[in-house]
Amino acid sequence: MKTQITHPRSVERLVTGIATSDGAGVKLTRVLTGKLQRRLDPYLMLDAFGSDDPDDYIAGFPDHPHRGFETITYMLAGRMRHRDSAGHEGLLQNGGVQWMTAGRGVIHSELPEQEDGVMEGFQLWLNLPAERKMIAPWYRDIGTEQIPEYTNEQGVTVRVIAGESNGITGAVNREVTEPLYLDIHLPAGAELSTEIPNTHNAFIYVYRGAAQVEGTTVDVQRMAILVNAEAADGLRVSAIQDTRLILVAGKPLHEEIVQYGPFVMNTQQQIHEALNDFRSGKLA
Repeated sequence: MKTQITHPRSVERLVTGIATSDGAGVKLTRVLTGKLQRRLDPYLMLDAFGSDDPDDYIAGFPDHPHRGFETITYMLAGRMRHRDSAGHEGLLQNGGVQWMTAGRGVIHSELPEQEDGVMEGFQLWLNLPAERKMIAPWYRDIGTEQIPEYTNEQGVTVRVIAGESNGITGAVNREVTEPLYLDIHLPAGAELSTEIPNTHNAFIYVYRGAAQVEGTTVDVQRMAILVNAEAADGLRVSAIQDTRLILVAGKPLHEEIVQYGPFVMNTQQQIHEALNDFRSGKLA
């Protein structure tokens, strides 16, 4: 199960997220912003949310539209109900993932089904290639027990949400963008090696503890963008203390990105069409 990495990626730069709010005032940290969309193509956004104060999350995300990309919501703790205009409904809860393809358009809501306790997780936006932006909406709830995981000889546990790591195939795969999405739990002093295709843009985000990547310390609530290099074959990461982080990588599309709020297309004309469809009730 151990992968031998001979040319591990180093850290290009560290990024601090921006505190903001979305939906009906839900407090969150925007880690991957619009300024990083080209560098981290095919990813468009990463939000980290986490609070034990219900005032920070109780209003949730009432009905809102999307077109042209996929949303991947990973719930570390808490309960969130999804409903959408394509007829899908599901309950996202501890350790589970909601993978939604907005495609040609969907209107959905994500509302808490709890009034106290911790709500914590991530929402990641993955772009769709031009030829798939107008496909039919798709939705899948992935329960925590459906996410493959493994533990290495140093006690590192890896949950494979998408892609493949050390021979373990994740819950979801995509042909064009080839996403890799791992949730990695490292005991203090432990190390993990895992392959990343050299074609992919990649980053880690530390949400507990602190990690080391080729001599660079990545503290809690920091993103580390990993260097792209032709010879690079993967990541080697170790834990300074008990640490949890996500590793995200994907094959860039190298296409135009035109975004207007919840719509991400390739041209300004397509954005106008999305707005017109939304306003006329033809989005989904």
